[in-house]
Amino acid sequence: MTFGEQPAYLRVASDLRKKIIDGLLPPHTRLPSQARIREEYGVSDTVALEARKVLMAEGLVEGRSGSGTYVRERPVPRRIARSGFRPADGATPFRQEQADTAMRGTWESSSAQVEADDAIAGRLGIKPGDRVMRTAYVFRESGEAMMLSTSWEPLALTGRTPVMLPEEGPLGGMGVVERMRAIDIIVDNVTEEVGARPGLAEELHVLGGVPGHVVMVVQRTFYASGRPVETADIVIPADRYRVAYHLPVK
Repeated sequence: MTFGEQPAYLRVASDLRKKIIDGLLPPHTRLPSQARIREEYGVSDTVALEARKVLMAEGLVEGRSGSGTYVRERPVPRRIARSGFRPADGATPFRQEQADTAMRGTWESSSAQVEADDAIAGRLGIKPGDRVMRTAYVFRESGEAMMLSTSWEPLALTGRTPVMLPEEGPLGGMGVVERMRAIDIIVDNVTEEVGARPGLAEELHVLGGVPGHVVMVVQRTFYASGRPVETADIVIPADRYRVAYHLPVK
């Protein structure tokens, strides 16, 4: 299949990318200067600049103030488990994976009562402005931020109950299924939609990415008899992690 001739800046970026992947330009090596690219490839300054922008957007190189552009260390993608199996102790998949491996995982969270905006109200089947408990998480592996999560639960269900705060009380940290069961709400279904987008500046600041880096977003919603009881956005750096699903077969 022929797509026509590539623009000059893409041809230059493709050749430099191959040199990076093949190890001819190893990590921490300075990328050829704009003048060098112009001379070596016989292109204009504009083409050379656009080629470097492509490599930066792909996360292969990074600019260092007053020094130039350098090849980035390429991380080996690691695994984040998403499981349909529930361990006997009620732990969430992240907590279970941390317990089963040598990884040193920690997390921090904060909860606050807020009004549901239109998007969250639609996902929870409630009215915009209804009160929800919003909980923001940062999950870390060996001190490095690896995943963000923000969840919303309708206070019409959990308000003034022992499970109103997801990480506090007698069932704090036990996961949605177990917490809801404690207030006689039986979760029987969960959906997860996985997408990708450029990371927001505040997300990349926490996750250690640079502008333009792509993140995976898992939009998760728990249901009880068809009623949404919790929804969450889970944000994962796409260059460092792979989402692995382990689902039961009935």
